[in-house]
Amino acid sequence: MSYFDAASAAPLHPVARQALLASLDDGWADPSRLYREGRKARMLLDAAREAAAEAVGCRPDELTFTPSGTKAVHTGVAGALAGRRRVGRHLIVSAVEHSSVLHSAEVFEAEGGQVTRVAVERTGAVEVESYASALRPDTALACLQSANHEVGTVQPVAAVAEVCRAAGVPLLVDAAQSLGWGRVEGDWSLLTASAHKWGGPSGVGLLVVRKGVRFAAQGAVDERESGRAPGFENLPAIVAAAASLRAVRAEAEQEAVRLRELTARIRARVPESVPDVEVVGEAELRLPGIVTFSCLYVDGETLLHELDREGFSVSSGSSCTSSTLTPSHVLKAMGVLSEGNVRVSLPTGATEADVDRFLEVLPGVVATVREKLGAPMPTTAVRSEVTVVDSLGKRCPIPVIELAKVIGTVPVGGTVRVLSDDEAARLDIPAWCEMRGQEYLGAEKEEKGTAYLVRRVS
Repeated sequence: MSYFDAASAAPLHPVARQALLASLDDGWADPSRLYREGRKARMLLDAAREAAAEAVGCRPDELTFTPSGTKAVHTGVAGALAGRRRVGRHLIVSAVEHSSVLHSAEVFEAEGGQVTRVAVERTGAVEVESYASALRPDTALACLQSANHEVGTVQPVAAVAEVCRAAGVPLLVDAAQSLGWGRVEGDWSLLTASAHKWGGPSGVGLLVVRKGVRFAAQGAVDERESGRAPGFENLPAIVAAAASLRAVRAEAEQEAVRLRELTARIRARVPESVPDVEVVGEAELRLPGIVTFSCLYVDGETLLHELDREGFSVSSGSSCTSSTLTPSHVLKAMGVLSEGNVRVSLPTGATEADVDRFLEVLPGVVATVREKLGAPMPTTAVRSEVTVVDSLGKRCPIPVIELAKVIGTVPVGGTVRVLSDDEAARLDIPAWCEMRGQEYLGAEKEEKGTAYLVRRVS
């Protein structure tokens, strides 16, 4: 089995396993106690904090271990907003942040705060000018991920941090995807990360709050971890997290070169071997191991199941793989196809042979899925030079498939009106037009759904 979903959770690093087992014997006691076992545990905790701080590029007393990366985000956002409450109640986030950041923003908004969600380009990157224009006198905090978790695009954190610093606004950086590859550059104020993203054990997050940043921890607190992560520390996991972070960093430069070559091969070969595919995300400024592409006329869930049967574990931003059955907010913000989306995220040690086998298998898998979907004959009626495609009650990608079958029968300049009640169509039909060079005219509400208007250009 080839595991190609390291962006979700990287396999446990051998160094993490060794450190975890060793610290189970020496790190079980309460590190706040003064007797021998407690002092031994405290030494392990302090050493882990120093190692993690060195990797991040901060002072050890600025770094807190939390029960998860998500908890680090929630604590960091809430604490920074509360600490700067007198400044104002305005928060800035990008439209492609991890759900933990967006959920924090929703809570803040529900409590009376104002949130500006900065749009991104089709590559998934924000523009520095967009953050600069979003800043206001009452802005309490800005948030920006170091790199996107779904498409791998690296964000201009240093430049955004500079404009935020000039305005006196702290910047919180979600570095979950990138910290294993290197330090986050720039004059940021807060940083969060999660150990299971770099090969550490799950259940360990990092929260860094720079000295001088106003911060007020919310909720019940105690004397542990500066009051920012109450409760007994999971010391064995913390030690393993710090040890593995140091280990992956030592390998990062050489491994990054190797993985970039493999992902470049995927980016080049997939469009050549699979018809109607778009590789999404920034082509150059991206994480080494992530490559994402979208296949037209393919159901994402079925595609992932077929790849799993062939021995490949990949993930998708498709609406079909979400428990909420809604399109990925990242793909939606980028304006790219949500159905048939595949994210390949290679773990450390991924082999060239595995990648080549994936490239051999993929065309047949996509063809099989497309054949299984069938592309049923659309119901059409012509009136006033407008072709109507009735796809009500049919899940994407069927509305897109029916549109594609009909567009060739419409004269150039003619219009197709696609009726659909699937939310994913709102994203996928415009994305299809972008990929196939047709003109998307907009949407109109109908009694039982929405009508999407497409003009044939070529």
